Amino acid sequence: MRIANSCVFVLTALVLASTTLAVAAEVGPTNGSLVVAGGGVKDPAIYERFVSLAGGPEAPIVVIPTAGSGETYGDFWPGLQRLRDAGAVNLKVLHTRDPKEANREEFAAPLLEARGVWFSGGRQWRLVDAYFGTRTLTEIRGVLERGGVIGGSSAGATIQGSYLVRGDSSTNTIMMGDHTEGFGFLANVGIDQHLIQRNRHFDLVEVIEAHPELLGIGLDEDTAIVVRGDTFEVMGNGYVAIYDSTNVVGDGWKFYFLAPGDRYDLSTRRPTRETHSREPFEHVIAGQPESVGDSTN
Repeated sequence: MRIANSCVFVLTALVLASTTLAVAAEVGPTNGSLVVAGGGVKDPAIYERFVSLAGGPEAPIVVIPTAGSGETYGDFWPGLQRLRDAGAVNLKVLHTRDPKEANREEFAAPLLEARGVWFSGGRQWRLVDAYFGTRTLTEIRGVLERGGVIGGSSAGATIQGSYLVRGDSSTNTIMMGDHTEGFGFLANVGIDQHLIQRNRHFDLVEVIEAHPELLGIGLDEDTAIVVRGDTFEVMGNGYVAIYDSTNVVGDGWKFYFLAPGDRYDLSTRRPTRETHSREPFEHVIAGQPESVGDSTN
């Protein structure tokens, strides 16, 4: 009887675990974490959180600067300094423009031991051209599967969505351009950055109107979301805008803002704010009023 009870307990635990994983994998990563930053990051706490999620200062971290315009990047590239200031001491730069090179086992080898991957800023389509469909991208996903962390700022934020916002190779002002597929660490999500600093807060509206199934996330500078499973928390010194055709604010406004400390459920698309207890936002309404297509924020 004791063995039978134990088997029932184990089976129940496995069923519950598989159910939890299925829910967690709906939008965000089943394993591991994401740090998605809006560019212009000055708050050291954002980099410190990334390093902590990777396992601490000694954790092996791969930095990918390929979104930038440079042809070569070495171990003394200045873009590493913020991570070094956050305590990281085991940094490896990985860069190529050639997808054939990115598909080589030797090139992707540093990712096999990595606990964190950081994408720096620039133009997100360059990351697609270099790494999409290659062994390198497979091994980047492997970092998440092992419970590691993927982070990035500016272009390194946008690449983490499934829809590639501002992916046009001719200009960064075209929202739906000649590259539309990101790396998809967040499913059915399009991510914009430098939101308020560059007066971009209306730009994602056209993307969500064209693709109403998508969730739009706009990140201000010096601001990040930390994603675990299907929940994220806002940190930093700015705001995060949410664009969602299924939940609107007030009389059909097209987006609303989250502040540092706010949380968001990616599967239910519901925000919460910590007070004495976690409470849903006022005025965020499920459903799409008829007036939403004609209203402005």
